Amino acid sequence: MIKILVSWIGRTDLNAAQNTNEIGLGPIAQAISAIHFDKIVLLSDYLPKEFKPYISWLSGIKQIPVSVIPVKLTSPTNFSEIYEAATSSLKSVYEDCGNSLNLTYHLSPGTPAMAAVWILLAKSTHPAILIQSSKDHGVQVVDVPFDISAEFIPTIARLSDSRLEQTLAALPPNAPEFDNIIHRSPSMQRLIAKSRLVASRSVPVLIEGESGTGKELLARAIHNASQRCLKPFVAVNCGAIPQELVESEFFGHKKGAFTGAVADREGYFEAASGGTLFLDEIGELPLPAQVKILRVLQEKEVTRVGGTKATKVDVRIVTATNRSLLGEVAAGRFRADLFYRLAVAVLHIPPLRERHGDIGLLIDYFLEHDDSEPGKKIHKKISSGARNLMLSHPWPGNVRELLNTICRASVWTSGDVISIEDAREALFLLDSQPSEYVLNRSISDGFNIQEVISDVARHYLSRAMEDTSNNKTKAAKKLGLPNYQTLTNWLIKYGLE
Repeated sequence: MIKILVSWIGRTDLNAAQNTNEIGLGPIAQAISAIHFDKIVLLSDYLPKEFKPYISWLSGIKQIPVSVIPVKLTSPTNFSEIYEAATSSLKSVYEDCGNSLNLTYHLSPGTPAMAAVWILLAKSTHPAILIQSSKDHGVQVVDVPFDISAEFIPTIARLSDSRLEQTLAALPPNAPEFDNIIHRSPSMQRLIAKSRLVASRSVPVLIEGESGTGKELLARAIHNASQRCLKPFVAVNCGAIPQELVESEFFGHKKGAFTGAVADREGYFEAASGGTLFLDEIGELPLPAQVKILRVLQEKEVTRVGGTKATKVDVRIVTATNRSLLGEVAAGRFRADLFYRLAVAVLHIPPLRERHGDIGLLIDYFLEHDDSEPGKKIHKKISSGARNLMLSHPWPGNVRELLNTICRASVWTSGDVISIEDAREALFLLDSQPSEYVLNRSISDGFNIQEVISDVARHYLSRAMEDTSNNKTKAAKKLGLPNYQTLTNWLIKYGLE
């Protein structure tokens, strides 16, 4: 294990290099004199002309490799900037030295805000020993009087939605791991808040949601935001594995174990060791396979088919399903003991039709980032009629259906603007949609009936106007309105005039 000291350079350290007799060695030099370290990583908000003489002086105290990471802070008490600098520096340390590290954070140099960030990181995403030092009391290991891993996360899980949103506001503003999840709706904000909180822990995660809602995208974001981000993310479609190959695929096999086993092969658990194993459509696993998976999770080791030696594995399990696993347990199609082992943190992705305000945002994003034509970006605009048609569509295939529809409409549109007819041809319209998705929308998270009425009105008003080339008399007749003046009033009311 490589022992690394990580610390900010403080003003006391710089002063110590100039006047050791009065103030002593300073926190950093005092620490390396008392404790053996293989490397020192220092973060500095000072100019090079200030810290370079200090580094030269420090090398005279003890010959240890020193890396200095310059950081520009607008304020030494800006938590967001301090957090970003600290996590970025630690990521560089892991990339340079691997995961066989024994980290120590020095709390004394720098500001109280810097010390607070070290404590949070040490007890959550980047475990480390904490030390402090002074001229009178020497170097001491800090015993923090609370355990975030045991108390902080369960407490957060019990918070109300409004309290959780307040907690989210206190998280670092930049979470690039979740940037690909385009959203603005309150339901998705709550989901991302919970996902960011659980990402720092290695507990199993169960993601529930309809097909096309982005379960794998969320699973990858959780992995990338976790301490395992530099290790593999292995995605497995459980529904695509033949029952007779389940054991070989998950646990691997030895050469000659069965016909066709021409060489040793590692399974999914070994391939994902140290990282995350994502089991998509976990509900598709047959019961005999569930027993074997449960045993591996309990024992944390696998034995390859045809082998006798067990291999230890360290994986974080993230599972996903478009079914209700609890319902599958009640029906006897899924083992209860496996369910309770997998469902430690449960995240439910809402269907697109319940993500109020997200459809328009996603339409604009997909139009800007459409790659449907290889080697060429297609940037299309969309007419108001086509947009309203898409906004009123129920999207039973969720985000995946929306993306594919945008791709089809972009390819089939010869001009620069997607018309309502282009959009209608790109959509898959089902006869059951009006009653299922207009009359039976969820009202569990709140419901705005005026928005639904407005969506329906804009949809049919836009269609009528385009079908009649903006002839209001003909459009009014198509819609069963008494005259064009009434139609004009409706167009004004719904912002289409």
